[in-house]
Amino acid sequence: MDNKVKEAFMPKWHSVFYNPFYIIRTRLSSAIKRNAHYIKGTTLDFGCGSKPYVNLFKSDKYIGLDYETEVSKKNDQLSADVFYDGKHIPFDDNYFDSVFSSEVIEHVFNPDEIFAEINRVLKPGGYFMFTCPFFWPEHEQPYDYVRYTSFALRHLMEKHGMEIVKYEKTGSYFESILQGIILYAYYFIPHKPKILEVLFFSIFITPFLLIGLALARVLPKKIKRSDYYLNNVMIARKK
Repeated sequence: MDNKVKEAFMPKWHSVFYNPFYIIRTRLSSAIKRNAHYIKGTTLDFGCGSKPYVNLFKSDKYIGLDYETEVSKKNDQLSADVFYDGKHIPFDDNYFDSVFSSEVIEHVFNPDEIFAEINRVLKPGGYFMFTCPFFWPEHEQPYDYVRYTSFALRHLMEKHGMEIVKYEKTGSYFESILQGIILYAYYFIPHKPKILEVLFFSIFITPFLLIGLALARVLPKKIKRSDYYLNNVMIARKK
């Protein structure tokens, strides 16, 4: 995997000096890593993009599936093995032991069709792990359609024959606000040349980020409300 892609999705400690997505990415990658043991056997990465998390899983066979759009055509990092038409996943019934999908279903405008297809290609007892944002700006326009609550996701899984095994929300209430402020500040610093961007980020954003992360660890629990958060992480099993 390209080091730049890996750093973007699974930031190291030094990313606090230049990565405006540090909080949301570290919280998400940590949650995926904690639950990586559910993804095994023959695996489908639905909406795989650059397959940034493939090395976290112990799959025997890992197949990346993506939908070709004007945005994906311009993405040099796209690592899809198979493309599909946005409706039918081109694999037989009960083909996969597990399905993984990260930050994709918000781009799906026909969730009932797609979740039915994922259920179809997944073996009985197989696991479906997926993530999607709750707080995040519109992205990959115009193919960004929805933000899901935990209740909507539970409803969709149960509707399509899935039993929920585990569910997590990433990021505290405070961290979500902090991530938004950092992203806002990032839009105002110069981005060319790169060294100037890193310099301004280190001076004006990194200290605020570090102080905010320290505060997030010590704030009283009652302030860490769970109704405002960064990402949904859900693991479901086909009945």
